Amino acid sequence: MLKVQANRLPAIYVLSDVLVTASAWVLAYVLRFDLGVMPAPKGIPDFDRYLLLILLIAVLWPVVLYFHGLYQIRRGRSRIDEFFSILWSVLLATWVTWGFTMYVRIYHRYQPEMAPQWEYSQLVFAIFIALDVLGLMASRWAIRAWLEGLWASGYGVKNVMVAGTGELGRTVAETLAAHRELGYRVAGFLDAEAAGQIGRWPVLGSFDQAMEVARAHAVEELYIALPLEEHARVLELIQSVGNECLDLKVVPDLVQYATLKAALEDIDGIPIITLNEVPLRGWNSMLKRIMDMVLGSALLMLSLPVLAAIAVLIKLRGGPGPILFLQERVSVDGRTFEMYKFRSMYHDAERDTGPIFAASDDARRTPAGAFLRRHNLDELPQLLNVVKGDMSLVGPRPERPPFVAQFKKHVPQYMLRHRVKSGITGWAQVNGWRGNTSIEKRIEHDLYYIENWSLLLDVKILILTLFRGFGQEHAY
Repeated sequence: MLKVQANRLPAIYVLSDVLVTASAWVLAYVLRFDLGVMPAPKGIPDFDRYLLLILLIAVLWPVVLYFHGLYQIRRGRSRIDEFFSILWSVLLATWVTWGFTMYVRIYHRYQPEMAPQWEYSQLVFAIFIALDVLGLMASRWAIRAWLEGLWASGYGVKNVMVAGTGELGRTVAETLAAHRELGYRVAGFLDAEAAGQIGRWPVLGSFDQAMEVARAHAVEELYIALPLEEHARVLELIQSVGNECLDLKVVPDLVQYATLKAALEDIDGIPIITLNEVPLRGWNSMLKRIMDMVLGSALLMLSLPVLAAIAVLIKLRGGPGPILFLQERVSVDGRTFEMYKFRSMYHDAERDTGPIFAASDDARRTPAGAFLRRHNLDELPQLLNVVKGDMSLVGPRPERPPFVAQFKKHVPQYMLRHRVKSGITGWAQVNGWRGNTSIEKRIEHDLYYIENWSLLLDVKILILTLFRGFGQEHAY
């Protein structure tokens, strides 16, 4: 729920920024020309000419604000940092807009009747900059005040746990509790001794019981606040819980920890380092979801004739049973969902064996199923999961819960692949690591994808899928 809300926040900010910026542009024109405060020796230009630039503003401003990190939702963001980010963004975007109008005027230099249509008052631009900066700051402060009010009232609160009951750990807990507007609730502590009371919070368990305690108290973030002499303990704790869907944050006992290449933020002066930050958060998550919706819906519509033909094939050559079946899979944050597939095996094929991997000579496959699996056509109904939001077009392939429970015990960092939404195709699949192949290699490629995600990488994987994703050696 919380991550879904976090993914909607960038959309709220984008809509607010566009409306505020467009209003600032219109108000700048009104202040310059309609109020008559300042003389206009060249006459009053047509308002429609200024209205036309709003189309450019609506596209340009979100892009520039995005590259200044203003759509990365951070609860502890400094208002001063936000002000300067907005100021530089508005100056840059306005300079680009003014440069565009100058370029069009130069382009029409041989058409004198067209050039004046792209002439804009520099004073309007100056007034607009001041209004836009103030408006964006005011709107963002208003949104933040609204959010902080929700968090302070208990809505959307994150349960957190602090590892360490020393001075540093107690300071972290007290600071988080003092800033209710940040939306954190301290559930308790972890300590070497699994009992006791530290101030108003209980010791919930020992370090070895971190994951059991986190599940029991619905903890989403673990703050490791141990002194420097407990360095070995920090490493043990990171190793024990780093393979789970739990956000890890280290509170450094020394400022030198800030040199780590990780996401750094602060809460009331306490530096916090996020060790497992991934690119697919906030704005990036929204962009990926938009691409999934648009492209997934288009592919689903285009594949309707193929889906109908496969349905007929299964009826004729697939034996008795349904055409589609649903199978439980594990996706982002360890949550499960029902994945759609064309039935490629005989009905109740796993009744006696239970969940097992498919083999090259698998007798459970129907005549139609062997063909469908060989060419990955049994996975086409997963486009429905993409449109619904259960899956993405690109991401780590989802596994069944019994296999996840097996792999997480023996494969280091296996659960990190669930930091993002699962996909129909992925970096591991287009590189040949699918089916009954090395799980370690699949994890290696999945983690590379997660750490290096970009929309361009998604497009590259989709293109490679067309050439490498069908009829692979291990597709059975």
